[in-house]
Amino acid sequence: MNARLVKPLLLLLLIATASAAAATDIADEYSVFSLSPYAGATFLTDDMGIEDDLIFGGRAAVQFMPWLGLEGTYGFSDTEQSGTGESTKLHHLGADVVLNLRPFEKVNPYLTAGWAQFEAKGDWLPTGKTEMNGWEAGAGLKIKLGGDNINRRDLRLEVRDVMSGLVSGLPNDGDLTHNLIATAGFNFAFGRCGRDADRDGVRDSDDGCPETPAGATVDAEGCPFDSDGDGVFDGLDQCAETPRGASVDTYGCPTDGDGDGVLDGLDKCPDSAPGSVVDARGCVSDVDSDLDGVFDRTDKCPGTPAGAKVDAVGCPLDSDRDGVYDGLDQCPETPQHLKVDEQGCPIAITATETQLLDTGMIRTTAVTFKTSSAELDQADTREIDEIGATLVRWPELQIEIGGHTDSQGADAANQKLSEQRAQAVLDYLVAKFPEIRGGQYSVKGYGESLPLADNATAEGRAQNRRVEFKVLNAETIKRVIESQKLLER
Repeated sequence: MNARLVKPLLLLLLIATASAAAATDIADEYSVFSLSPYAGATFLTDDMGIEDDLIFGGRAAVQFMPWLGLEGTYGFSDTEQSGTGESTKLHHLGADVVLNLRPFEKVNPYLTAGWAQFEAKGDWLPTGKTEMNGWEAGAGLKIKLGGDNINRRDLRLEVRDVMSGLVSGLPNDGDLTHNLIATAGFNFAFGRCGRDADRDGVRDSDDGCPETPAGATVDAEGCPFDSDGDGVFDGLDQCAETPRGASVDTYGCPTDGDGDGVLDGLDKCPDSAPGSVVDARGCVSDVDSDLDGVFDRTDKCPGTPAGAKVDAVGCPLDSDRDGVYDGLDQCPETPQHLKVDEQGCPIAITATETQLLDTGMIRTTAVTFKTSSAELDQADTREIDEIGATLVRWPELQIEIGGHTDSQGADAANQKLSEQRAQAVLDYLVAKFPEIRGGQYSVKGYGESLPLADNATAEGRAQNRRVEFKVLNAETIKRVIESQKLLER
């Protein structure tokens, strides 16, 4: 064939094939990549001076449309020079356009054309190797073996004409040759691509609602959700939990035209006067929500606790000003400024609490331990339990628990024993009273260093064996002592 005719003929072939393939619906889904291992045989022109032989290789393609792809090819043949039998390595490289004529059918005929290179290597060549470039064209069949119409597995059969120009070192230098390569192999198509006109993430071929508004949330079929049934799709709905039946604006948010707190669409009386107190239907009526005997429309204190006495506008009364409403106050005539409990009755002050507030300390010799031990005597914990109950009522205080011993025994042993006993008291209080926060307490052992009485007598030693609870934050204790004056019984 005349070399000058090759390029125009190939161009006409590409235009004609592309025109026919353009009728394919490009909205259809198609594979993105394919791999094609192959084996075959070469049928080279005699002018090449290279023997025909087996060839092995593979192809890799990228699809731009169902019918159009770009493919790269590599093949290798271990052959020899004609006549001499000298070893020759023949490499075939190609870059081609592939046109699938029936891409979604079981049998898909295709055409291919592009640029190719033969590279021959052998000692018989003047420079050890030579390269021959030129056009190539071919035709083949892809016969479906499995998979779906997109990610499919095919038997691939092809015949390709590599039209290489001969170069120096080969017979007929400069001539255009026709070299056939016949191959059989497999084609593996994978990856999926397709059109999504409404950009909802579901391809048109699978989209049951192809005109979904942009931004709407859709299901697997491409249809939008409307979870609250207000007519505004999820993803566009700025008030996603609108009650069923309520009227909404374009953003999906409910409206309340008369401002009565009952949404339009649910409001049975949509023209209530501004400021009206209405019932659940949105209608003005004599409703008494807190059952205090004052209708909501005139009740200035609508959340009054049940049982409390109220004035004419529905606000609760507190005659003795102790913070507990009349009707709920079980001690309605408590003198002003006395501290009261939840029932409105004065809180009794114990002797232990009085000692704490008067002296800033609780001192006791009634917390007993086993002899020469830090183990508390669990048989009698009344005193320490009363102290714990008192401390619970004053959580703002920082307390030091100090342990003291008499002078019997060695100083070092008494010092260690006093520390252990102070810690044992704190451990007991924290376990017994969960309200006590251990971080507000510290322990310290004083041993026999601070006696209150003469250690020479049994009575003196008994007074010296003691536990003291001392307030450390002096400013707070001053305020507490002042409060004690207001708690007189």
